[in-house]
Amino acid sequence: MITFFSDFFREANALWVTIGTTLLGISSGVLGCFAYLRRRGLMGDVLAHAALPGICLAFMVTGSKNPITFMIGAILTGVLATLIIHWISRYSRIKEDTALGLVLSVFFGIGIVFLTKIQHSQNGNQSGLDKFLFGQSASLVKSDILLMAGIAAIVTLLTLLLFKELKLLCFDAQFGAAIGLPIRLLDFILMFLVVITVVNGLQAAGIVLITALLITPAAAARYWTERLDRMVWIAAGIGGLSGILGTIMSGMIEHLATGPVIVIAVTLLFFFSLLFAPNRGLLHRWYRRYQFQHKPRMKGGEMVE
Repeated sequence: MITFFSDFFREANALWVTIGTTLLGISSGVLGCFAYLRRRGLMGDVLAHAALPGICLAFMVTGSKNPITFMIGAILTGVLATLIIHWISRYSRIKEDTALGLVLSVFFGIGIVFLTKIQHSQNGNQSGLDKFLFGQSASLVKSDILLMAGIAAIVTLLTLLLFKELKLLCFDAQFGAAIGLPIRLLDFILMFLVVITVVNGLQAAGIVLITALLITPAAAARYWTERLDRMVWIAAGIGGLSGILGTIMSGMIEHLATGPVIVIAVTLLFFFSLLFAPNRGLLHRWYRRYQFQHKPRMKGGEMVE
């Protein structure tokens, strides 16, 4: 085991991938807390699927596989999807969950059409766009990791700087509006940060799995505390740890994609929190229920079991 770790981290690419997935997990955990409390978990899934047509369009326009142009295209279609959802929910009788489902299916369908067209083109085999469906962390190079790490750090910093405002947005938006906070702008900023985080993790985790990395650490952290500040740090730790564990476990077995293993790792951490967390964990609840059922009671002036 020691030999494996020494050989694993001796490889430069493996070390960079571990750093990138760890920072991605941390930023996803921090921002995911506010998306989770704002009940925007499905929004991350919608934005991930909405990013596919933007990535395809960027490749069709430039003809090259450039992470920066891919990110610009994905952000544009992600923001467009957000605005369409907001417009449908506000100006029609369609509820938000229905609007989310509609936008997800339509944008993903358009993306699949573009992807099919690209794969049948002359340079389609060189595009590698199908890797964005499930992710391929092993294909990341140093420049990709540096870009991912930089974006993750910026998103984390902005989230922490807006901590008080986002906290008020999640718990009492009406009071925030009453004291003059731009609630709609804050909500858009939150969604924009979610778009950037989702796009930033597409190449590592993929369109299908990135939402799990955004929401699961926050859901797991919720079992350990009642305070938002502690929840943010715990979610960051769970997200970062899942990135490390997923990268190492995928390195132990050949031909095993890193993104799905990261999602498995964060899911296992979630179930650990679900079972063993104090106060809110299932085992603690079962134990309290057992104590209550077997607590001695008074009946007719006598103690009975």
